[in-house]
Amino acid sequence: MPAPDVTPSPTLTAAASPVKTRQRYVLVAMLFLHTINTYLDRVCISAAKGDIAAHLRLSDQTMGYVFAVFALGYALFQIPAGWMADTYGPRRTLTGIVALWSGFTALTGAAWNAASLLVVRLLFGVGEAGAFPGATGAIYRWLPVQDRSVAQGIFHSGARLGGAFSLFTIPLLIEAVGWRLAFVVCGALGVVWAVAWWVWFRDRPADHPGVNAAELTYIEASPPTSLAEPTGQFPLGQVLTSANVLLLFFQAAAGSFTMFVAYSWLLPYLADTWGRQASGYAALPPLLGAVALWLSGPFIRWLYRRGWGVFSRKAPAMVGKGLAALSLLVATQVQSPLGFVLLFGLAIFGIEFCTNSSWTTSMDIGAGRSGAVSATMNMGSNIGSAASAILFPFFVQHVRLPHFAETTGTANAYFVFAAGLNLLALGAWVLIDPRRKLAEGVSPARIRWRVAIFSTLAVVAAAALILLPLFSS
Repeated sequence: MPAPDVTPSPTLTAAASPVKTRQRYVLVAMLFLHTINTYLDRVCISAAKGDIAAHLRLSDQTMGYVFAVFALGYALFQIPAGWMADTYGPRRTLTGIVALWSGFTALTGAAWNAASLLVVRLLFGVGEAGAFPGATGAIYRWLPVQDRSVAQGIFHSGARLGGAFSLFTIPLLIEAVGWRLAFVVCGALGVVWAVAWWVWFRDRPADHPGVNAAELTYIEASPPTSLAEPTGQFPLGQVLTSANVLLLFFQAAAGSFTMFVAYSWLLPYLADTWGRQASGYAALPPLLGAVALWLSGPFIRWLYRRGWGVFSRKAPAMVGKGLAALSLLVATQVQSPLGFVLLFGLAIFGIEFCTNSSWTTSMDIGAGRSGAVSATMNMGSNIGSAASAILFPFFVQHVRLPHFAETTGTANAYFVFAAGLNLLALGAWVLIDPRRKLAEGVSPARIRWRVAIFSTLAVVAAAALILLPLFSS
């Protein structure tokens, strides 16, 4: 067992100020900067794609594997990262993993061929796996239940703003210092954040010297069941026998199959299809995604405060998935780059309108195991991202579809497929019940069968993703 946090607690006396301190706002601001940093590092390779491919002589399909291997490493280590966040606390977990992935971000600039680039990006993905589960655990510990959706919206919007910001600034940085040093600069920014986090954050608000009695009382005002502490070992069996968690896993994968395009292939696709000047529109979808996150958090809180607890989670998600599916289908019929990007951005808006529901529902279901549940859900998201990175160039080069993609060279068939996944995800949200916690007392036989089925499907899907483009090229 890890050693307990020995940071002395502040003395909370009756003389403490009745005005709440605002350290929880500092937490949200720190996590906002945290997600900007995560996507700065991710988008850097998309912006540098042309320089890397030319310098290392890599094809588009190989670059697809480079994009995907990050998401694969990220996905596979979500559950271990969630266990770390639950067991060791967000302070140690986030400090360690941010420092680790920042190192691999810098090492990306040292790649000399495809193999070295794949290895470094895989390890970068492994390091970044704990970014969101660790942050979710911090929000769970520091914010009462009614404020978590708003905090999630602000926190996740940092990722989208960071992505948009990177698409503008990283090309300028690459022009100034070269693609190799650009990765070193991004890695250094992560190390700075990790140091600041270690100095400021405490796993328990009561242990933070800046939190007074009034703020602590407000933070701890959640229902007792939502403040349950994790007990025992990581509940892998409970997670994989929970229909709720598996449905969350699927809908997250479906959304990321669209979402990841914005942070990997969209910029080069715009340049290849409509010319280099069109690539300037690539920042619009992440910006629209940030707006969706800002709107959906207060909307969820507004519904929750009016007594619509379950509806506050399900309604935004269902609306978002439906909007994403419709926008993707209409985007296939538009010929101008700006029109296409606006419709694709509307799809991203819809997917992001669902994001707060996904993470808040993970906390509803997981309670003290919110790190484990959110990690499993986010693993699904990044499996969708890995599939997106590999299949997008495959669809563009090989897949035709009557009426939508009569010839190759267009991503229309991909977007039709993505629209279908989002419609299925809408159906998943019809079935998700945030009131149903992780199952207790599940029989060992049932757990073994579920784990075996889940593992088999994962292996088959991974093999198909790797082999299909190879045999079709």
